[in-house]
Amino acid sequence: MSSSGRAESAGPVLKIEDLEVHYGPRRRRRRALHGVSLSVAPGETVGIIGETGSGKSTLARAALGLLRATAGSIVVDGEDVTTHGTRRWRALRRKGVIQYVFQDPLRSLDPDLPVEASLAEPLLIRGVPRQEAAARVRAFLPRVRLAEDLLDRLPGELSGGQRQRIAVARALVTEPRLVILDEPVSALDSANRVQILEILKELRADGVALVFISHDLGSVAGIADRIAVLYQGELVEVGAARDVVNTPRHAYTRLLVGSAPTLHRAPAARAERDALRALLHT
Repeated sequence: MSSSGRAESAGPVLKIEDLEVHYGPRRRRRRALHGVSLSVAPGETVGIIGETGSGKSTLARAALGLLRATAGSIVVDGEDVTTHGTRRWRALRRKGVIQYVFQDPLRSLDPDLPVEASLAEPLLIRGVPRQEAAARVRAFLPRVRLAEDLLDRLPGELSGGQRQRIAVARALVTEPRLVILDEPVSALDSANRVQILEILKELRADGVALVFISHDLGSVAGIADRIAVLYQGELVEVGAARDVVNTPRHAYTRLLVGSAPTLHRAPAARAERDALRALLHT
């Protein structure tokens, strides 16, 4: 049982089987996902890689209950959520089981709400007393390498890297079982990108499962236990991160590996590549 007192299931925290998601009216339907099956164990980090339009965001939105599955099943923390409506999904989210980190933290954070209030909000929604919520927020800040003097600031007064760390802290302060991160480092510079990846790798030691969505194989390879490759709505390869990077089986995966700047010796990417490789081999 976690420190929050929530009982944890022994099976996968996320289990997707034969997932189909179609868009549009029946005569002009477009298939966004086809036959996708994937599981994520407690404490595991799974990277989902693919180009724009491959189905990455669709998969995330379906797992979060923001899109209805056309066929197949989705189980979150032992609960079949495939046909959950808005009310049941709201109840599940309020339990703190699943959280989401958006690509653009400036848009996901209330611009008129100070950092401290943004971080405390998900705890207050779960019924945590205000004083305890404030204490938990302050105790969590060092884990995402933020100083207390940022708590009174508004999101617009922070750097991009600071905002993204606030978004990560907001998702993790409730001690969720599963966090889905949608392109969490794509808008950051090299130094902030590596720092966010290091923070995520440290935090997963708490047993939280991470689903890391990105078009950049180099970033994902630094922290993922396994990598799943999406191509035109289908999973074409799933395997241990080292295997996918070093011995890719599918032609599309080989293309991604060959075009990943952080996995090669381009001078501009050398420092970041070395840092990511260090993460991969620790």
